[in-house]
Amino acid sequence: MRPKPIPSKISNERNKEVLEKILDQKEIFLDHLIPEVKRVTLRQMKLIKHVPGNLSHVTTFILIGVSEHPELQLPLFFIFLAIYGVTVTGNVGIITLTSIDSRLQTPMYFFLRHLAIINLGNSTIIAPQMLVNFLVEKKTISYYGCATQHGGFLVFIVAEIFMLAVMAYDRYVAICNPLLYMVVVSRKVCFLLVILTYSYSLATAVTVTSCVFSMSYCSFNVINHFYCDNVPLLVLSCSDTHMPETVVYISAATNLFVSMTIVLVSYFQIILAILRIRSAEGRWKAFSTCASHMTAVTVFYGTLLFMYLQPQSNHSLDTDKMASVFYTLVIPMLNPMIYSLRNKDVKEALKRVFDNPCQAFKNV
Repeated sequence: MRPKPIPSKISNERNKEVLEKILDQKEIFLDHLIPEVKRVTLRQMKLIKHVPGNLSHVTTFILIGVSEHPELQLPLFFIFLAIYGVTVTGNVGIITLTSIDSRLQTPMYFFLRHLAIINLGNSTIIAPQMLVNFLVEKKTISYYGCATQHGGFLVFIVAEIFMLAVMAYDRYVAICNPLLYMVVVSRKVCFLLVILTYSYSLATAVTVTSCVFSMSYCSFNVINHFYCDNVPLLVLSCSDTHMPETVVYISAATNLFVSMTIVLVSYFQIILAILRIRSAEGRWKAFSTCASHMTAVTVFYGTLLFMYLQPQSNHSLDTDKMASVFYTLVIPMLNPMIYSLRNKDVKEALKRVFDNPCQAFKNV
């Protein structure tokens, strides 16, 4: 006896149910697969990239960015656009005020002006490319564009590290040797310290960038970052990275050690000098002259120490990205606020400019 044929409607419904089950299983499989793919370690990637084959030289890199989620791209664009806007406004304001106001022509404000220039440069080398990538589908950067961004970032970040150390030394001389302050930190010495800071940061950037980009970059060109940084770039290299890694880590360790030693020794002497002052008013006045700088130093070095001293088991490129957002974009935004809101001289200079802008700019 022949079986009765299944009505086409019932057959289509069953086929639909089977197809939906297959698709559900596929999604479950992919949900489990993608995290595993993301957990590929640095050692595994180094093994993969040494596999012989027909590898082509990289001419462009793809930046993953702060987040891979498409729905977050537009909100993040507006957040970082606001951060960059505040950064530019604040730092240009500090540069302008310390240039035009006759009462801010001291070594302290000379160094503050250059810190603002460095902060502005540091955020500008990163933010525009980052903002564009939030709005485009292909988040690419050319090979030479990546090298330029990498070198520019190193110039400004190394300059910031040592400018903070120079400012700590300036505060040490001002509080511990106030009578000799204008002799020890003369105009000539100020220019010399700034020139040495920029020259050393440029030499460091050229050396490290040359080492990183002397490596061969083959087929895999996806950088797990929002800008061209040392570690994610070296992960992609298809040649031996021992030498550039050594240069990168020795340079970073030396710069942090030397600058932090200058800062810590300076503030240790400052604290001892403040404690020797008998009156509470005198102690508060001395402390207030370096409070802004202490706040900026704590925020900056705290971020760097969090990044470099965390346990290896907790260390990841995603953690590096969050720390990098802080010291490339957030700190340059915060520094003008720290130095203006906590500084009586800057607030008074700002008031004078708003009260009589024509007179203020005539004094330039």
